Amino acid sequence: MSIVFAAIAPHPPILIPGVGKENIKQLQATSNAYLKLEQELYASQAETIIIISPHGPLQETNFTLCLSQKFKGDFADFGDLATRFTLNGNIGLAHKIREKLEAQAPLALIGEDKLDHGSAIPLYLLTRHLPKIKIIPLYYSGLDLTAHYAFGQIIKNELLSSKTRIAVIASGDLSHRLTKNAPAGYNPKGKKFDKKLIDYLTNKKTDEIIKLSHSFVADAGECGLKSIIIILGILEGIKCEPEFLSYEAPFGVGYLVMNFKL
Repeated sequence: MSIVFAAIAPHPPILIPGVGKENIKQLQATSNAYLKLEQELYASQAETIIIISPHGPLQETNFTLCLSQKFKGDFADFGDLATRFTLNGNIGLAHKIREKLEAQAPLALIGEDKLDHGSAIPLYLLTRHLPKIKIIPLYYSGLDLTAHYAFGQIIKNELLSSKTRIAVIASGDLSHRLTKNAPAGYNPKGKKFDKKLIDYLTNKKTDEIIKLSHSFVADAGECGLKSIIIILGILEGIKCEPEFLSYEAPFGVGYLVMNFKL
């Protein structure tokens, strides 16, 4: 099997030392969980990471793969002008995925070498000891949840046939509306959404996640659900155990870290 690692990871900029500085302590549980994920990823001997991000270019009816020989990441948008990193892309695998999926799923290719923060934050934290690893950024679409699950199932077949050892990371935060000071304002459905989603993930109730109503999801103000559903589609039929590592929300945004033990 070529899928050797799978995880859900949030992307709070405060976890970057040059951004968060002493405030990183306010996300201690998330920081500790990231260290655990980093160790698991290193041990998996993955050669390529497919990072599913909510913050790249969104196409209403197409999923998007990003192609580049080399990707650049920085955190200047968050006030850190010093931290920069580069990672190589896996253009060959990206093209193979596009060719195989051409008649099965709406998938577009774009050329962009700058990583969005939904990709850059998890990749920076997880690949500090993996300088030679390659990456493929993947962005979800405006299609419904069922389409995202089906897309994950379709892409899984190409990943399983690859000789490359592949890690898949679903980047995303849960509700942004957990407190009165939350970035998107307060909505009581935010906490209900986070609790329900974590329960469904932990107990492998994928069907219930896909059936979450559009209005309930919209009221929660999340950015990670479609990333998560794609990874669940990729893992469909593969023996794995969800391992809850952390959840906290000190700033009114839910940050979940979960490893899928393969």
